[in-house]
Amino acid sequence: MKLIWITDIHLNFINFYELDNFCNKIIPLHPEAVLIGGDIGEAQDITNLLLTLEQKLACPIYFVLGNHDYYHGSICDVRDQIQKITENSQYLQYLSNTGIVELTSTTCLLGHDSWADGRYGDYFNSEVMLNDYVLIKELSNLDKQTRLINLKKLGDEAANFFREQLSQALLNFQHVLILTHVPPFIESCWHEGNLSNDDFLPHFCCKAAGEVFIELMRKRPNQNLTILCGHTHSSGMCQILPNIFAKTGGAVYGRPHIQDSIILKE
Repeated sequence: MKLIWITDIHLNFINFYELDNFCNKIIPLHPEAVLIGGDIGEAQDITNLLLTLEQKLACPIYFVLGNHDYYHGSICDVRDQIQKITENSQYLQYLSNTGIVELTSTTCLLGHDSWADGRYGDYFNSEVMLNDYVLIKELSNLDKQTRLINLKKLGDEAANFFREQLSQALLNFQHVLILTHVPPFIESCWHEGNLSNDDFLPHFCCKAAGEVFIELMRKRPNQNLTILCGHTHSSGMCQILPNIFAKTGGAVYGRPHIQDSIILKE
């Protein structure tokens, strides 16, 4: 089975001609599914962009959302919009709602947006101010302490999802493929060839999700977990445990590209 993985494509930064060219790089590869790791557009255009991708690629599209997908809107409202279009879609599958997807007899797919939860690095002394904290309703106009409470809630939401779904998946599959937006480990939080420092880690890594992965996979040393993430716009790979491998996708605004072609065997 062939999967094409893309992430942080920011299609709102390109025109329709460039979008066509991007899709025309994917189509000749004849993927059986496309995985999109979030940051597809922004709140006002995310549904139209997904529907356009569905029409052009005409194959199953499994996706999660990134922080940019909520810009100029709210997390709640965007997720409601996504729920509506996926209910009537032939190919679009929002993994935060879908649960376990069987890819082969030995491999399944899980996904959730996840969120940087402020638990790594030095949140209170960090001077990093993401647009998230201005352009997303649930995170805007908050003092630092209140914002951290909300970030932790979002991180815990992802962790709880993964705890439930991964536990179930490991009962039936040898290999689980995770698609998420935010890196779950410090070792997967790359920036320009280096790991993120204490200023950026609070805003770019989800500790809660990573701890769930480590806890569950330590109990299953003969099974494997592969995590595909993005968010940092810098690529890198790491092995957290002998059975946990994480890959972070790189990105450049206005230049969407294919991260990887993944071949799954029975």
